[in-house]
Amino acid sequence: MIVSAEYGEISATDIDDGTGKRSYHLQFIKLDPNSLFLPVFLHTDMIFYVHTGSGRLSWTDKDEIAHLKVQRGDAYRLRSGTIFYIQSDLEPERRSLRINAIFAPSDDDVEVPTDGAYSSIHDLIRGFDKRILQAAFKVPMEVIEELVTGAKTPGIVHAGSTKKKTFWEKELLSVRSFLGISGYGMSDLENKKKKKAKPRTFNFFNEDPDFENCNGWSKVVSQKDLHALQGSQITVFMVNLTKGSMMGPHWNPIATEISVVLQGRGMVRVVCPSTLTKSECNSSRFRVKEGDVFSVPRFRPMTQISFNNESLVFMGFSTSSKKNHPQFLAGKASVLQVLDKHILEASFNVANTTIDQILAARDESVMLDCTSCAEEEEISHDGVVQVVDPRNKWLHPLYVIQCEKFHVKYGEFSRSSSELNYLCGLWI
Repeated sequence: MIVSAEYGEISATDIDDGTGKRSYHLQFIKLDPNSLFLPVFLHTDMIFYVHTGSGRLSWTDKDEIAHLKVQRGDAYRLRSGTIFYIQSDLEPERRSLRINAIFAPSDDDVEVPTDGAYSSIHDLIRGFDKRILQAAFKVPMEVIEELVTGAKTPGIVHAGSTKKKTFWEKELLSVRSFLGISGYGMSDLENKKKKKAKPRTFNFFNEDPDFENCNGWSKVVSQKDLHALQGSQITVFMVNLTKGSMMGPHWNPIATEISVVLQGRGMVRVVCPSTLTKSECNSSRFRVKEGDVFSVPRFRPMTQISFNNESLVFMGFSTSSKKNHPQFLAGKASVLQVLDKHILEASFNVANTTIDQILAARDESVMLDCTSCAEEEEISHDGVVQVVDPRNKWLHPLYVIQCEKFHVKYGEFSRSSSELNYLCGLWI
């Protein structure tokens, strides 16, 4: 937990890209209604998605303050070097503003920052000597004394009045000037004369999906959809699977996918390369629920499956700005369709009639009906299964039963032999 305050919190995690060469920093920001995420200075690009609630994003854009209304379903990007803050709305429903954000270098960055995603302007200012600050701001020393000796505030506070909003806008411009990251070059002066385009977000729920059928829909937001993503190494996506459905088995040739579950539960199946041992591939089958983060490296075949009793919705970030064309294993778009049938027969050591049936084109290959597939995936090959406790709540993954040995590995509930026989009988 990075911040745990009265009016909100920020948690974080780092996700490896699967190669061991790079990790990505994710933060999950929650602002209570009418709260303020205090100004910070970005060390790297921030691409974010608004999960719930609404608010106003403000950031420095040269010598001006830009504002943008954000709401559920919005995606946007702030560039490195930007100072920004966020205020949540006081909605009638009193929903918290929840933001999922990834921090990643852009195409223009020559190196990956090693000193965190951002710094608070509070820390930036107080790091200087009082005499330096007085000379820079040209104010009496007592003003500087008050500035640097005041109690440090948490990263999230109550928003307060409109006057405070105006104060923060002036403060951001002052700090930007002090840090030497404001002012116009010759080209900027020419561009300033032109009317600037109003910034806009991309909203997943206001735009048409890339693919949709009765089993769900999906959408990928690229630079063409969102101007703010130009120069970024990240794209944003969302997948919505209806009950008992499956994202067709596929892999990504150029990008790692980092996903956050927004709603429901499901199973994820990842096929490991043949070069990995079983111990190195112990996470090839796992269950996900709302709030979970999971990643799949590029080239790893995978599928995401929803359970029969609820849908599975997840959004995520793809670690490439290039157009990613997932390679599907089945259907008309299958990569197997372009290979010679005799080569496939030799590869699988099967009859040509078998290959003919495998390659028989079907209308859908992206999202398919897969009733009870998630439930079956949940039963692993070694007999270790997940069970439901008497309160109808799913147990932590460590609370499992090895049905073959009738032995509880971990758990707060002791099980009698008859109870274990009953539970295992439900699954085997």
